[in-house]
Amino acid sequence: MKRIHVLDDTTINKIAAGEVVERPASVVKELVENAIDAGATAIEIEIMGGGTSFIRVTDNGRGMERPDAETAILRHATSKISTVADLQTVGTLGFRGEALPTIASVSRFSLITRTADADLGTRVEILGGKTTEIEDAGCDVGTTVRVEDLFFNTPARKKFLKMDRTEAGKISDYVIMLALSRPDIAFRFVNNNRLTLMTAGDDSLRRAIESIYGGDAAGALIPLDFTDEAGDIRITGYISKPSMIRSSRAWQTYIVNGRTIQNRAIAKAIDNVYRALVPKMGFPLAVLRIEVPQRTIDVNVHPQKTEMKFEDEGRIFKAVYKTVQGAVRGAAGETASIAAAVEKPKFHYESMPLRMPVTPPPASVPHTYAPTAMPAQTVHEAAQRAASADLRSVQDIVGRARSEERAALMAEESPGAYRAEPAPAGTIESGLIPIGQVDLTYIVAQSTRALYIIDQHAAHERILFDRFCALAEGIPSQQMLVHAILSFDAREMQYIEENAELFSRLGFRMEPAGDREYRLTESPADVPTDEAEDVIREILVSLGELHAATPAELRQAGLATMACRAAIKAGEELSFRQMEILLEELRTTPFPFTCPHGRPTILTFDTTDLAKMFKRTGFNL
Repeated sequence: MKRIHVLDDTTINKIAAGEVVERPASVVKELVENAIDAGATAIEIEIMGGGTSFIRVTDNGRGMERPDAETAILRHATSKISTVADLQTVGTLGFRGEALPTIASVSRFSLITRTADADLGTRVEILGGKTTEIEDAGCDVGTTVRVEDLFFNTPARKKFLKMDRTEAGKISDYVIMLALSRPDIAFRFVNNNRLTLMTAGDDSLRRAIESIYGGDAAGALIPLDFTDEAGDIRITGYISKPSMIRSSRAWQTYIVNGRTIQNRAIAKAIDNVYRALVPKMGFPLAVLRIEVPQRTIDVNVHPQKTEMKFEDEGRIFKAVYKTVQGAVRGAAGETASIAAAVEKPKFHYESMPLRMPVTPPPASVPHTYAPTAMPAQTVHEAAQRAASADLRSVQDIVGRARSEERAALMAEESPGAYRAEPAPAGTIESGLIPIGQVDLTYIVAQSTRALYIIDQHAAHERILFDRFCALAEGIPSQQMLVHAILSFDAREMQYIEENAELFSRLGFRMEPAGDREYRLTESPADVPTDEAEDVIREILVSLGELHAATPAELRQAGLATMACRAAIKAGEELSFRQMEILLEELRTTPFPFTCPHGRPTILTFDTTDLAKMFKRTGFNL
């Protein structure tokens, strides 16, 4: 009895649909890419129910004559390649000839299309893979594909789809990437009868980014333009300043020869540049358009064509790294504004009861501010070197208390309170006068022209990081009274052996003490000895996350970890003298506006901001 047989076309298409059509977003991607390949200059995508109940993609491309429309719904029917040799020079987004038949096999599918020289178009109706109708129809030039009841005949696959909102979000992500890849095409995306995205199609990538991400994002862009020495790798596009970041890579789009792809090497190259500028989980907006010789890539890796193999991925990594690093450094003249420029403050007001300070003591009694305990940092040492503590009058104390009360109200994170966001700033004024601390975490200071709120940990972290970076001969170390025996796994041991000189320059002295064990004899002078082991392990984690990093990048990662560990912590009480020293050192450090991980160190409210907050504009007061 014969047991092996060839599956029928309907079953084959349904199996293939699992690779080509994972979810509604895959359908949209395939249909829009077909529209782009057809030379469309305007594409409209409309969905309902997260794309499971209704998808319609309309374009004004070349359209198809009736014979082509009838052939297009057959498996592996395509106009984009003819022989296997064509795979080496594929210049279109689609080429497999699988999209239309596999989508039609798991949905109620209809296609209507017309070419410019035809009087009538062609309508094709397919139900679950079976063609029910092909007829002439009146329609505009171009093609419209409608997909309804997706996966109606494959309930197992439909069961594993996410909520409609999630699926719609995936579709939106794909549309955004495709729109950024082709700013010369006008895109419209309608979700549940609501227009959610529209681009002008004027071939301006910056305006496309502004249409998608908003004016604030467009205002924080740094242009990219790089050509490698051989002249066959060209990278253009935009990347955002460190102040404009998000918590996921959804803001990052990589386009290689017009095709949007996902690639770890490109992502890592961007991460390595921004590691000292943004929080650990923060990612900048990036739209990279990479042009390489077609023969050096392979797009025939996965049915969805979202992955791509490069002939030399290391070369791509280096090119992206140099491009992004060069763009950031090229703006070095405006480094402060790169670090400090953020969204403009948003204001929210609510009536609040007035809080009156307690009755002050008699004015004749002065008050002395004695330095409080603080870690062994330069700020502490400078405070100890001060000849005497500052004396301030009771009037100053009362005024300071009132200012602190107002600052606390503004910084409060409760609903209805004013929510401060970092404001653009150029340089920090000299001679800032500290007012006090809020929650033993934020320093409130004033000048004649502005009010400042400083994150004491982030500020001290930046000061230490810049100081460590300036120590070209290595970080001073201190002998440990009791040596620590540290155990590592095989990968950590490899990192330690490969980067022994790095750890030595960072101030760590370690000696082999057995199988996968090291004896720690010295640690950096600025790092508390009880935290030395944690710092080493955090540096090892950083080394594991870096991709083909240079010695300078490895050192930078280590210095950032050390600065974070050694800095003043939130919750530590500071004297006024300590706050003054911290503010002065922050003012004189090279990059004062962000910590090494990219968080803002200081917020500024000038007189204009304060006037807006108190609604004093328009009164000439």
